Amino acid sequence: MSRWTPTMTRVVKRPPPAPFIQARLALCPHANMRSCKDIHMPTIAIISQKGGAGKTTLALHLAAAAEDAGHTALVIDLDPQATASQWAAWRKDAPPVVIDSAPPRLAAKIEQARAQGAAFIVIDTPPHADSAASAAVEAADLVLIPCRPSAFDLAAIKTTASLVKMRGKPAFVIFTAGSPTAPRMYEEATQLVQDYGLDACPHRVADRAAFRHAAAEGKTAMEIEPDGKAADEVRQLYKWTCEHVNMQASTKRRASA
Repeated sequence: MSRWTPTMTRVVKRPPPAPFIQARLALCPHANMRSCKDIHMPTIAIISQKGGAGKTTLALHLAAAAEDAGHTALVIDLDPQATASQWAAWRKDAPPVVIDSAPPRLAAKIEQARAQGAAFIVIDTPPHADSAASAAVEAADLVLIPCRPSAFDLAAIKTTASLVKMRGKPAFVIFTAGSPTAPRMYEEATQLVQDYGLDACPHRVADRAAFRHAAAEGKTAMEIEPDGKAADEVRQLYKWTCEHVNMQASTKRRASA
């Protein structure tokens, strides 16, 4: 079975993603099972109403960390700008898989992906898009709200806070793109998050050059600097995420295809 390769632009009609995911089933630790209904396959929504919070970077790196740990991961790109899809196109066949979706089709895409063996799904959402955010929260087992540790950025999470509370979904603010060495700033930001009725994730993804360099190359921080601080931050966040969705962080590593 041939692999599906994401197109380089969105003006060309994409073929269905199913063949690509099906081609990876031989690598999936659950592929030999008749049904995956009894296996917990979490969906993580990355939501922020403010641009520049690092949603796509976070989504792609969490999915890549899941792949590194032996899971078959999928990113669903709800953003019309298609940044995640473009990154996947640069990588050609290298995982994680990225597909796009309109918000009304999200639930169906998730159901299809799970049936085909996706074990860890991350939803990347656009800013200033209530319909996409609402659909993502509805589908999610866990909501992560990336936010810069500044008063102006934190004020913008009020809308998202109301949404996740209304849907009753577990949600955490994760500080992104901040200084790696400013403990007082993070303490003050954490207090503001709590004032809005949310919890702050104990792990953060700081502003590090490795993330920018990796994006420019269509790679991840773990690939260009596997022993670097950026890679370590992502791995720690991934393990923490797995704990909050009752998922085993690592499986026996798949054999190379």
